[in-house]
Amino acid sequence: MSERPAPISVTDAALDRIRNLLDGRGKPSVGIRIGVRTKGCSGLSYTLEFADEINEFDESFKAADDVFIMIDPKATMFIFGTEMDFVEDQMASGFVFTNPNEKGRCGCGESFHV
Repeated sequence: MSERPAPISVTDAALDRIRNLLDGRGKPSVGIRIGVRTKGCSGLSYTLEFADEINEFDESFKAADDVFIMIDPKATMFIFGTEMDFVEDQMASGFVFTNPNEKGRCGCGESFHV
């Protein structure tokens, strides 16, 4: 029996940043949870939060030996196949999601639609 592929891929830069955030939190976490919410002019935006437990319906996977990622069940169909990266430049830093399901993005880049 083969394993199911992870719902998203996570770059080394994103894994390093997640580890840094988890280490700096000050209390144990299972990992991070990725979701989407209604926001912005295009409709949806990504959310990230610390996960203290794996919820029953979360899609969870081990992105690395020490990093678990949970996908909120309401977000799975919107972000399946997405690549999560962390980018730093002179003006800003943050997680960047490359989502093959996106049909459009607002001009400011804050929200997307599928």
